[in-house]
Amino acid sequence: MTNGQSNADPHALEPVQRIGVGLKQAAGAVIMLHGRGASATDILNLAPAMYHPSLAYLAPSAAGHSWYPHSFLAPREQNEPWLSSALKKIATTIELAKENGISEERIVVCGFSQGACLSTEYIARHPARYAGLIAFTGGLIGPLGMVMDYAGDLEGTPALFGSGDPDPHVPWERVQESADVIARMQGKVTTRRYPGRAHTVSADEVRLAKQILAESFGTP
Repeated sequence: MTNGQSNADPHALEPVQRIGVGLKQAAGAVIMLHGRGASATDILNLAPAMYHPSLAYLAPSAAGHSWYPHSFLAPREQNEPWLSSALKKIATTIELAKENGISEERIVVCGFSQGACLSTEYIARHPARYAGLIAFTGGLIGPLGMVMDYAGDLEGTPALFGSGDPDPHVPWERVQESADVIARMQGKVTTRRYPGRAHTVSADEVRLAKQILAESFGTP
């Protein structure tokens, strides 16, 4: 990590890119979180495939193009302070939407790979009714075998977990464990396992993500 990223909140000053409807006019917001080595621009390139004309799409940037330095399966303390800073960046992006009148039940949190892990971890740590959780290849953060001691009520939040299996970075075991946690927290969970698929987002996952947007905001 370089460029001052070793401070206590390395992602704090990174920009948030936006496309879609202005926040003041939007019916809701989609927070989009990019993966390791990627950028806000990269994840927003996915937005047209799941575009809804009444929504604002917000993509925060990670310092150095990585939200945390080690695997999401590493002990959490090894990924600090970047992990806590990343979760705080999601919180401040959500707060930006809320300041413009968009409450959690009209916010979708969506990510790919590192971004999917952060999306899942954030919602599990901050339970409420959201418009959706979309985890393209990711799961809760921490070592395999860790205690899944998340609690709270997601009040029927629709959630999508999709991943290839085997995946070089994300074992299906953790995807399924994470889906089970979100279901126990009263999320409305859909899982899709794609045997042999590469570390990418499939057309089928995009189709399912669009269904979540349509469920929450109507068919465009």
